[in-house]
Amino acid sequence: MAATTHSQPRTDPWTAPVARGPLRGDVSLPGSKSLTNRELVLAALADGPSTIRLPLHSRDSALMIAGLRALGVGIDEVVPAPGEQPNPYGPDLRITPAPMHGDVRVDCGLAGTVMRFLPPLAALAVGPVTIDGDPYARKRPMHAIIQALVDLGVAVTDDGDGAMPFSFTGTGSVRGGALSIDASASSQFVSGLLLSAPRFDEGLHLTHVGERLPSLPHIDMTVAALRARGVRVDEPAVGEWVVHPGPIAARDVTIEPDLSNAAPFAVAALVAGGSVRIRTWPAETTQVGADLETLLPLWGATVVRDGEDLVVDGGVGIRGGASLPGLELDLSRGGELAPALVALAALAAGPTEVTGIGHLRGHETDRLAALADDLNRSGGAVRELDDGLRIEPAPLHGGDWAAYDDHRMATAGAIVGLVVDGVAVDDIGTTAKTLPQFPELWAALVDSASAPTSAPDGE
Repeated sequence: MAATTHSQPRTDPWTAPVARGPLRGDVSLPGSKSLTNRELVLAALADGPSTIRLPLHSRDSALMIAGLRALGVGIDEVVPAPGEQPNPYGPDLRITPAPMHGDVRVDCGLAGTVMRFLPPLAALAVGPVTIDGDPYARKRPMHAIIQALVDLGVAVTDDGDGAMPFSFTGTGSVRGGALSIDASASSQFVSGLLLSAPRFDEGLHLTHVGERLPSLPHIDMTVAALRARGVRVDEPAVGEWVVHPGPIAARDVTIEPDLSNAAPFAVAALVAGGSVRIRTWPAETTQVGADLETLLPLWGATVVRDGEDLVVDGGVGIRGGASLPGLELDLSRGGELAPALVALAALAAGPTEVTGIGHLRGHETDRLAALADDLNRSGGAVRELDDGLRIEPAPLHGGDWAAYDDHRMATAGAIVGLVVDGVAVDDIGTTAKTLPQFPELWAALVDSASAPTSAPDGE
């Protein structure tokens, strides 16, 4: 099945730069999209103003901010104090909760966190609300959230297809209580309900009833963020959460760098050789991107933390190995890493089978079909499975690489282009969804292969 294309303003084709030698990369990344949008929701529902430091500024976060502002939440950019070092990726944010009103249309774009997190919050507003997004977003699964709202007593009007657009009229409160959902298509259904649950009259006793639950670390991230704001969350069993009603504490938070956005840069050390340091990698985190520390050594990489030879002054360092073996890999914990790792696997010496990622068919595009199409069009040998992809070794060649309006498809093309001349990504601008600075950061990484400065690993 071919991946679906969809219309959106596009940039000119971008020819991926080729690394002409081993990398000596040193990369600093902006904040996590997943954490930024969770903290924006919690700050909007808190019992006082909060400041979010080092937030991500991207299309996804801008859509979340716009949706919250439309509902009446105050969100202001913080001007740095004299002598204070500003965030190079954009200003900090001050969020001031306010009574929320309807009579709004929320534009979700292609952002899963916006389309799954804002409807339960918007149901607490007073007045009519319409939830909609980009044309392809109307194909993304939304039935679990729509049905959840109905089961919680919200009168939803839709076309009966379990997708956007849909509307409801908020009354200022949501009953809450016991609720069962099937979140097999996305863990965001669970997170979206948990985030607003403290403000429901009865809290929420949520039970997942589907066969599988992908991306559990993202739900762990949501639970941790709630608890950090004083919310009591119980987990009596796997797939079951009890959020007690009560206030959400105002809190100033600092957002960690986005470790999922780190994946292409980390993988680059294995593809082109050499080493890459990712600065300010947190010592402890709920981000699924941290799994790269255990996944990349399976392909022969050396990964070290602060204080060791690659990273004598902070971060995590990745050094490529001598060869790339084929693997059998279950990525059910962190499917968002799959595009980068599949691109890596396409350059490996042996066959690789990546499973546990069937839910990626419902992301910004059908990522399984898109990856297979792009790689096979580039000379690869990729076969779709029910729950993943099988990648056989094959020599790749340059040519058109379709991004399908999907930031992770665009970065997968950049990874292949490190060692394959002429890979032309049709819309590198789609990386603005979560990392607007990607083209510049990637160019600097590739330039590091011939840079005369000393390597970050001290070689």
